[in-house]
Amino acid sequence: MATLLHIDSSVFPDGASASRAVTDAFRTAWLEQHPDGTVVYHDLAADPVPHITAEAHTAGFVAPGDHSPEQAEAFAARVQLIEEVENADAILIGAPMYNFSIPSTLKAWLDNVVLVGRTTMAENSKIKGIPVTVVASRGGSYGPGTPREGFEYVQNYLRSLLGDMLGLDLDFIVPELTMAPNNPAMTELIPLFEASRDKALEDAATRARNVAQRVAA
Repeated sequence: MATLLHIDSSVFPDGASASRAVTDAFRTAWLEQHPDGTVVYHDLAADPVPHITAEAHTAGFVAPGDHSPEQAEAFAARVQLIEEVENADAILIGAPMYNFSIPSTLKAWLDNVVLVGRTTMAENSKIKGIPVTVVASRGGSYGPGTPREGFEYVQNYLRSLLGDMLGLDLDFIVPELTMAPNNPAMTELIPLFEASRDKALEDAATRARNVAQRVAA
């Protein structure tokens, strides 16, 4: 039975969030392929995970038997998140751009699951090669050749961390210009936003089906 780990981090609820609309399209298509599958879901805006603490961090470099009570408690919560990643057949992450980077709640989740010797820099890593799809929505346009290309820190950061550091099989879906319908200065860009949104929804469904078939195989 296939398991999808689904992470959303937009502060906006369903119906008002561009990234949630696309992750929902992916999840729907995934479940069509795996109707009996499991979805482990975290809404980091509604229920954020703790930011990494000194106890949670240092516990990762100490044998469990030598943990202080504070380290043991903090590390247990961290291991639970790591095990969700290790047990996933595929991962789906909604990562909207806030002030050129990812939401702090998503950064907190990542800080918890990156563990040297287990999820990274580990020969026996259980997560290497797991397909992960990131919906990197953004209010403007930051692609190659655009004036703000140099301000794009979502894909660059996540490519380094998820792909290079954790060894996940990473793919991005990028709905952009999402502020156009609400910003009068961007009114003329609404058709481009709509085209980007529609393509993102189509790409999400296609990617979900492809990943589901790969997992089933």
